[in-house]
Amino acid sequence: MLDLAANNLLSPIVLSFVLGLFAALARSDLSVPEAVAKGISLYLLFAIGFKGGAGVAAHGFEPRLAATILAGLVLSFALPFAAFGLLRVLSGMSRVDAAAVAGHYGSISIVTFVAATTLLANAGLTAEGYMVAVAAAMEAPAILSALWLLSRGDQNTNMDSDLWREILLNGSIVLLLGAFLIGMTTGQDGLDSIAPFIVSPFQGVLCIFLLDMGLIAGRGLRSAGVLDRGAVVFGVVMPLIGAAAGLGAGLVLGLSTGGVMLMMTLSASASYIAVPAAMRVAVPEANPSIYLTLSLAVTFPFNLTLGLPLYLATARIMTGG
Repeated sequence: MLDLAANNLLSPIVLSFVLGLFAALARSDLSVPEAVAKGISLYLLFAIGFKGGAGVAAHGFEPRLAATILAGLVLSFALPFAAFGLLRVLSGMSRVDAAAVAGHYGSISIVTFVAATTLLANAGLTAEGYMVAVAAAMEAPAILSALWLLSRGDQNTNMDSDLWREILLNGSIVLLLGAFLIGMTTGQDGLDSIAPFIVSPFQGVLCIFLLDMGLIAGRGLRSAGVLDRGAVVFGVVMPLIGAAAGLGAGLVLGLSTGGVMLMMTLSASASYIAVPAAMRVAVPEANPSIYLTLSLAVTFPFNLTLGLPLYLATARIMTGG
């Protein structure tokens, strides 16, 4: 476990994140242009989706695929309730902010998912190709849970067409699922034809993206006064609760060691793209500094550095992999 954690901490993607974090905390003028960051995000989503679809095409449809996606949907919908209850115990934040934060912890971080797949590859392990479809399915249900929690507190949520468009047609979901379908349709031949674009450069592009994430997280930590101590504790404890739920689901489904680890990772991560966009539309009174700082400056670094090796070691022990 310690060797795995040390190797992960010294990997190029983690060190790129650390570089960005250091630069932001040191108030360097280092920055990644917004257009470049957006382009990198699109590239990563397309590459992840396409490779996942090609993986499904190579292995064929399995009943377990549908069961795993269903399990992901249930986890995404249920975890915000656990997150909300834990926040209300640990932190003094308002019900509105607690519900908004809770929604982030049922949805997923696609970059944490990518980092997990990289760690698996470095460990010589593979996972079911359809796990990327599970990731896409877990983006939205948590938003509905957060809105339900808010409605129980008699909060005015804007459940209008703009919100439903944000939930169902969020760009990251559309691109991830669309690329998955393209990869599944074209199969291994399609993957081979564009491998020089989406396979060989992937790790290097991911390093630049993690550099940008480090810069954003560092800026969030500089304003960490918006979080009380209980909220910071929540940002570390909640991923462990989510990972435990993902572990249980993965074992019941009979997933491989890699599949169990990815299910744990998805359940342990916190959104900082899809859910913040939806919360800005639905609950404008919620404080973005709270939910973005928690998900991006507390939970994301924890998962990236310590969480992923822990999830992989646990998956290996529980599956014998």
